[in-house]
Amino acid sequence: MLLSGGNKNDCEFAISALSRIKIQDSDILADKGYDTDAIVDYIYEHGAEPIIPSKSTRKFQRRCDWHLYKERHLVENFFLKIKNYRRVATRYDKLSFTFMGFVTIASILIWLH
Repeated sequence: MLLSGGNKNDCEFAISALSRIKIQDSDILADKGYDTDAIVDYIYEHGAEPIIPSKSTRKFQRRCDWHLYKERHLVENFFLKIKNYRRVATRYDKLSFTFMGFVTIASILIWLH
């Protein structure tokens, strides 16, 4: 997990997050917000397949495997579950390392449940 400021766009951190893992021969699922040339090119260059719906403003609409795209709900459900922990949802922690520590603990508790 990467922590960023609330005023930053998630797309700015997508490539740095993907560079931390091996994505070769993988499917990368994301929503339309991640449909940027830089992210899609990075995914293709590293031997993976982007399962990202094209924005309506694109001249070339990529094919999207909608059946596989539905698996993205697992990540969305995780964020829904983690918001049940009031300390995460209200962001009481002022320091990033204490906030990430509690997010990690909450993630472990969700995984163990």
